[in-house]
Parts: sequence; structure tokens; C-alpha cells
Amino acid sequence: MVDLSELEKLIKTRRSIRKWKPDPVDVGMIRQAMELACWAPNGGNQQTWMYRVVQNRDIIIRMADAVRKKAETVASWPQAATVGPILERYVQNADFFRGAPVVVAALAGQYTSPMDLAMRARGESDPECFSMVQARQLARSSVQSVAAAVTYLCLIFHQMGLGAVWMSGPLIAKNEIQAILKIPEGYDLVALVPVGYPAESPPVRERKPLDEVMSIIN
Repeated sequence: MVDLSELEKLIKTRRSIRKWKPDPVDVGMIRQAMELACWAPNGGNQQTWMYRVVQNRDIIIRMADAVRKKAETVASWPQAATVGPILERYVQNADFFRGAPVVVAALAGQYTSPMDLAMRARGESDPECFSMVQARQLARSSVQSVAAAVTYLCLIFHQMGLGAVWMSGPLIAKNEIQAILKIPEGYDLVALVPVGYPAESPPVRERKPLDEVMSIIN
């Protein structure tokens, strides 16, 4: 077993990296990280996730351009003025992943539990059933499964000396990215994870006190 202090150090020293050296990343390292990430807990052990590991610079740039275009569209809306300068900064940084040597696209497939099947057969015309379906959709098992795997992936990359960041912002260009990557029907892009050798060392960002976010119910 891994010593808990070593695991604690790994977790607490991981940083979200947004700048990378141009050095290529060996595909063997990516494969090893992905293989380990696929041991993450997942709904019903159906392992409905799928990944696209993009090393092609042209494709990475096309994805980044799609995100930038969508971000600029949002910024052009009159309603954007209510957000203020923070939106302008977001637009400028929305496509920073174009500088990454590798971008992992994490996809969620369809997961249907026996409970889902029973509720589907019942139908949403039943208010109680509809409420339960809505609760399930709030945190879909398929998305939670991918989230668990991406968490593993970020930690594994860090252990390897690589730097990564978990991105959901690019989902504003979800359809465009899926078309670029030729994603098959039945899968949804839920995150991008750009990765490479870090070209920055972000400072520690403190966490909220544990007692502020946790309560024990006896």
C-alpha cells in the first residue's frame, strides 16, 4: 500500500497547469496514465467512458479556435455587459489549451441502471417518478464516472512530472469539438484535459477549513 503521507503530498502538490513547454510527451506515458485512470470507480462497472488523446497540432488548434469563436460570440451579446471585465478575461483565456502538446478529450457514454429502466417504464407523467428522474439527471452516473477517472488522471500525470488542468469551459463548443474529433453517437464530451511538461509553478491556493465544509451526523 502507498504510504498515506506520500499520497497526501501527491494530492496537495498537484496544481492546475495552464502553460507548457513545447517538449513532446511520450505516448507511452499517456497510455500508462490512461490505463490507470480506467481503474477509477464507475457506475455499475459499465466503464462507459471513452477518450480521445489528441497530439495533432492542427486538430488542437481547430478545437481551440472553435472555443474562442464561441466565447467571443457570448462576449458580443448585450447581456455580457452585466458581467463586466471578468468575462473579457475569460474570453482571452478560454482557448489557452492550444499551447498544450497533448489534449485528452473525456467522453461520457450512456449508463442505464435497473432503477433507470424501471423509472423509464413508469414514465415521467407520474410526478414522483419525474422528480426522481430529475434528481438522477442532476448528477448523471456516466458523468460522475468520467469525473472520477479525470481525477485519477490529473494525479497520475502529476506523479509523472507532467502538468494538466481539468477543463469544462470548452463545452461551449461541445458540438464543434465532437465534430472535429468524429465522436460517435451516444457519447458526450464532458471535459478536456490538456497536458504537457509544466512551464509554470502556480502558488498554493488555500482550501476552506474542513469544519466549514464538513459536518458529522451521529
